[in-house]
Amino acid sequence: MAIRKDAYLTGITTTGTPHIGNYVGAIRPGIEASKDLDTQHFYFLADYHSLAKNEDPDKIGQSTLEIAASWLALGLDTEHAYFYRQSDIPEIPELTWILHGMTAKGLMNRAHSYKASVQSNVESDNKDPDKGVTMALYSYPILMAADILMFKSSKVPVGQDQKQHVEMARDIAQRFNHHYGETFVLPDAVIGEDTAVLKGLDGRKMSKSYNNTIPLFAEEKRLRKLIMKIKTNSLEPGEPKDTADSTLFDIFKAFATADETAEVAQCYADGIAWGEMKQLLFEYINEQIKPAREEYNRLIANPGAVEAELGKGAVRARELSVPYLARIREAIGIRKLG
Repeated sequence: MAIRKDAYLTGITTTGTPHIGNYVGAIRPGIEASKDLDTQHFYFLADYHSLAKNEDPDKIGQSTLEIAASWLALGLDTEHAYFYRQSDIPEIPELTWILHGMTAKGLMNRAHSYKASVQSNVESDNKDPDKGVTMALYSYPILMAADILMFKSSKVPVGQDQKQHVEMARDIAQRFNHHYGETFVLPDAVIGEDTAVLKGLDGRKMSKSYNNTIPLFAEEKRLRKLIMKIKTNSLEPGEPKDTADSTLFDIFKAFATADETAEVAQCYADGIAWGEMKQLLFEYINEQIKPAREEYNRLIANPGAVEAELGKGAVRARELSVPYLARIREAIGIRKLG
């Protein structure tokens, strides 16, 4: 009997332009993992999830193109890995509704994103604690559970803030299996302890919501200009500088080898000027990104090529999702009558 491969699944919400924090935190490790032929890997553009944030339709479309082009330009192995758009797999929203029947409202009440919205309303003295809470936001974890369970994902690499959603998917799957028989694989969250979390231009976590990001494929002039804007302290050239809590050093370390990082740490001890360090960082990142940037720009100018890749990925993914959903429907009693 063949031993089932571990299946890893990663979703990327289509709500913005990929930045260097996305690259070191998710894209680079994901692409490296996609080369492991002993495991299955699923990477999808979570465009239905973006609707929970009420994004501008044109921005969702543009983000979908930019994110897909980024992963392709950086070398995702689409012959081995499954790379698809969530909305191209109609079995996912159908499974989402099926899972609603197995999900306790109390479980959704405990979701961090929902509780945060309620807390915000309470602190603002709103009479309605649910003001502004859409059902898309409230039931977001159920759609995520469908994403995970649809492809029998056993491992789900996520940040600490998404761990709860994977645990919820596991709870829902267990309840379904108890009620209808062994159907779903129970997923485990994989928290990358060594995954870099970069700070942005202002020293806070790099995030689109803070508008402090450095786009991954910014053109050279803009990349240099943004790096020059990174917040530093007032220490003068020649004064020893601490690498701890230095955004410049952390970004360099995320891209560099251990030996290169040690060399720059020595430069800090020797009192490197901030302007010199920023120029060094710009040149280093630019040199690494340049080859992929050229391919990215080619793909952005040719969206049909990106669409073709996503189309191929959807066909491959549906070879798995269609028969699996048929099995799920049979289990819950939605069957042909003769």
